[in-house]
Amino acid sequence: MKNFNIILNGFKNYLKIERNLSENTIISYLADVNKLLDFLQKHYNNIDLKKVNYDILSEFISQIIDEGLDEKSQSRIISGIRSFFKYLLIEDIISDDPTSMLEMPKTGRKLPTVLTVEEIEKIIISIDVSDVLGHRNRAIIEVLYGCGLRVSECAELKISDIFFNEEFIKVIGKGNKQRLVPLGSAAKKEIDNYFKSFRNHIVPKKGHSDFLFLNRRGTKLSRVMIFNIVKNACQKAGIQKVISPHTFRHSFATHLLEGGADLRVVQEMLGHESITTTEIYTHIDREYLRSAIMQFHPRS
Repeated sequence: MKNFNIILNGFKNYLKIERNLSENTIISYLADVNKLLDFLQKHYNNIDLKKVNYDILSEFISQIIDEGLDEKSQSRIISGIRSFFKYLLIEDIISDDPTSMLEMPKTGRKLPTVLTVEEIEKIIISIDVSDVLGHRNRAIIEVLYGCGLRVSECAELKISDIFFNEEFIKVIGKGNKQRLVPLGSAAKKEIDNYFKSFRNHIVPKKGHSDFLFLNRRGTKLSRVMIFNIVKNACQKAGIQKVISPHTFRHSFATHLLEGGADLRVVQEMLGHESITTTEIYTHIDREYLRSAIMQFHPRS
């Protein structure tokens, strides 16, 4: 495996250019392949990639399971390894794909935590707007909940992607896919307050002038900073649930469906490639499902 760094770099470009995967997914896949490399180096004395077979990979997966990784993490690692060997096959580095028989663990779907409308109001009100960054933090939560954004999409949101007059924002989602999401009046109001109270009074650092949400130093917020803003706001509001920025996205989808929105519309708003991903939200509120059956089924 002398040329492994070259192969790994080619794999990275393949994921980025041909697969069009997000930066976070690419980082995860590369970490997974490095895990495999360490395993091969330790147990198989740097075996040639052409000689890696199903049995060796099964042993690697068994080691991962023994480490106590959950099913979701196992699935991601297997997915990364499969992508790697597919790339090796495309590049004629190997002639057979040893991952074709690898099975994904049965993960089962865990229903996400959802906030009530009252809890979201409580969180927003708990943010002190007398603080110079108060309106920014309120605007972040309003955008996460009002537009159903992922935390990375919120961090990357640019001023040039906000169409205030048309009341839409352009979101760059997973795989660099673009979607348009309506900008609600509450989010619009808090963004406006944020501009008046902070954003218009700071000089952004070079390369950061178009990002909407900035820190005191004039650079864009990281995902971790947004996590901390949400965590602190929830603590101040006395919310006992385990909350992350993604909880507001779950709540956005659930509240839309409870209000009677079409599943396809919610799929579009969330930027889900498959509607089966969106369907998880229909399981959250059984009363909503029951009322839909009562209304539309001829035997009800």
